[in-house]
Amino acid sequence: MSETALDAAFFIRWMTAAAASIDREADRLTELDSPIGDADHGSNMQRGFAAVRKLLETAAPQTPGGVLTAAGRQLISTVGGASGPLYGTLLRRAGKVLGDAERVTPAELRAALAAGVDAVAQLGGAAPGDKTMLDALVPAVGATASFDAAAAAATEGALATVPLRARKGRASYLGERSIGHQDPGATSSALLFAALAEAAK
Repeated sequence: MSETALDAAFFIRWMTAAAASIDREADRLTELDSPIGDADHGSNMQRGFAAVRKLLETAAPQTPGGVLTAAGRQLISTVGGASGPLYGTLLRRAGKVLGDAERVTPAELRAALAAGVDAVAQLGGAAPGDKTMLDALVPAVGATASFDAAAAAATEGALATVPLRARKGRASYLGERSIGHQDPGATSSALLFAALAEAAK
């Protein structure tokens, strides 16, 4: 991947693409959440990213870090359950790392996202293999070749949650019964990285 600088418009495209993808996939996310969660992940994420899209249409920040920070704040205030704080922390921490720069490189974005993923792990007390969004996020930020590679790694990570037993979150209460189901948080995380790759086209 070329190290072409990314401006605020790129990040707005990313968040807008994520909102569109989550809107399309909301029913599937809720379907995945139904047997192992509260059956509201799709509707919660749909509401949150719709609010992000509306914010960016009306009062878009002028820097990459500002876009991610604003999106994170919006998700925290509009998404119910654990997803709002977790996704909000991911984006806000990444935005803070990017700071006030008007343009950032893909390498700087990867470093910022890695910091965001670390913050999510700390907040949730989870690790890869616990059947959470980290099972998609960690391989995604580790795939440094390109945004396409990151998206593919996130998708593979989400699929790899199917045979896992949940150790964190609502699904962990089910014990062995959580095995055989794809984690909805990992799935929505994969959608976020697929949107990143789409924005880079």
